[in-house]
Amino acid sequence: MSEIKIQMKNISKVFETEDMETHALKDVNLTIYKGDYVSISGPSGCGKSTLLSLLGLLDMPTSGEYMIEGMDVANLSLDEAAKIRNSKIGFVFQSFNLIDQISVFDNVALPLRYKKDKLSNAEIEQRVNKCLEMVSMTHRAQHKPNQLSGGQQQRIAIARALVAEPAILFVDEATGNLDSSTGDQIMDVLEQLNQNGTTICMVTHESRYADRATTQFRLLDGEILTLPNPPAAKEEPGIEQVAIQA
Repeated sequence: MSEIKIQMKNISKVFETEDMETHALKDVNLTIYKGDYVSISGPSGCGKSTLLSLLGLLDMPTSGEYMIEGMDVANLSLDEAAKIRNSKIGFVFQSFNLIDQISVFDNVALPLRYKKDKLSNAEIEQRVNKCLEMVSMTHRAQHKPNQLSGGQQQRIAIARALVAEPAILFVDEATGNLDSSTGDQIMDVLEQLNQNGTTICMVTHESRYADRATTQFRLLDGEILTLPNPPAAKEEPGIEQVAIQA
């Protein structure tokens, strides 16, 4: 049986103010297995960002169960969540969030230098070089981020997210600041990483990128929907569609 990396059961998120109550997510059930390539798509305001914040332990659910590699993480303190996040989760954002004052190598190495369990310089160098090679950016290791194109910077951001060997890589609109051609190249990188064993959960508003994932979820008004399977003539081998009932 495949190893479960992420499991949410009946997850809800409610935002309250003095005047109103907003149900951002409603009874979300979601399972991600080791080696999955998952896309979560939907229109603006459907709850994608809220769901990603919960998945990435940047926020906590109002109710429901959330497990990461069998560990209950639904009710952690901020400090506990940060520890799990740093050890289990890699993030790739729309904005690259790189530091222009230091080299590409040092940007990728940052998560390792802040780990509780310190690594030797040799171990750090080995891991950084491995991740730069994974995104075909070894030749840019000593450049500064502002000397690179947008697509190259996003590759560096992906390498940085992978360097701590997370259980899962969360990708939030990674192509949002890129032109379509460069965005396609980044999607090719993610696809290759998944084929090499990286578990990926990607949030995107672009259906053509969502369709690249092997498991597809769609959010609407805070609920995961199941879409009917496409006609046989349009199906592609190896693509599994997770559908949702309206």
